[in-house]
Amino acid sequence: MSSYNLSHLDQLESEAIYVFREVAAQFEKPVILFSGGKDSITMVHLAKKAFWPAKVPFPLLHIDTGHNFPEALEFRDNLAERYNVNLDVGLVQDSIDRGTAVEEKGVNPSRNTLQSITLLEKLEEGQYDAAFGGGRRDEEKARAKERFFSHRDDFGQWDPKNQRPELWNLYNGKKAPGESFRIFPISNWTEMDVWQYIKKEKIELPSIYFSHKREVVNRNGVLIAKSPYNTLLEGEAYEEKIIRYRTLGCMTITGAVESEADDLDKIIEEVAAARQTERGGRADDKRSEAAMEERKKQGYF
Repeated sequence: MSSYNLSHLDQLESEAIYVFREVAAQFEKPVILFSGGKDSITMVHLAKKAFWPAKVPFPLLHIDTGHNFPEALEFRDNLAERYNVNLDVGLVQDSIDRGTAVEEKGVNPSRNTLQSITLLEKLEEGQYDAAFGGGRRDEEKARAKERFFSHRDDFGQWDPKNQRPELWNLYNGKKAPGESFRIFPISNWTEMDVWQYIKKEKIELPSIYFSHKREVVNRNGVLIAKSPYNTLLEGEAYEEKIIRYRTLGCMTITGAVESEADDLDKIIEEVAAARQTERGGRADDKRSEAAMEERKKQGYF
């Protein structure tokens, strides 16, 4: 009698593919939220495997703050072409111009929170009833509270105290008119799982995930890249360092890590030895103890 044993990566892949297929069966117009980061890139790869040999049946939706890394935007466009999927882009600048979003004041304004406004506008405009997100429970405590099928009310708001139970692999996508769901196929993955899977599947990534020279400023322990969107404060100066990114967001709030890891094997070794969490270098998470949960209640990713 032959044995049938799956590795932990095979089990996680199987679970994610099951979620993708459940959403295709239960919802009318799903969309994949795409940031250009490793998690959303992994999700597109999983969606491709879920429906192969057909093409990915969902469009990609990217909320462009206008402060993105140019390497991530170039990779986004190339990926959409390579996978032959439609790419829908929501510009935060458009929301600001319409007056639905207001730019932060101060020396170094962040557009991170404004993404929620543009996202909700684009979801309504596209009549999307389910939005796949690359959030993982190991990233941050608010994300640990999310279900695979995470209900949003007709204002796009999340109530962490009013979530539907998920028993075994039974997912409830029933909704009232105007309501929608956020879907998290890789909820049970860790950062290490994602890196190991990327290596196993030979998934391409933006170059800034690997070590490279870059001018950065050390601001309260966070290495912020030189960009047109940051202004140096008194006493600050840019210096060139060999760095890479563990997570991607706006150039104004995403911290780099000093690293010599220029290939996947070295990155996996580095992550295994890391003593700081993946989002430990995100300035947006440091604004308050419950910063992520508050943003998610307002419709954030």
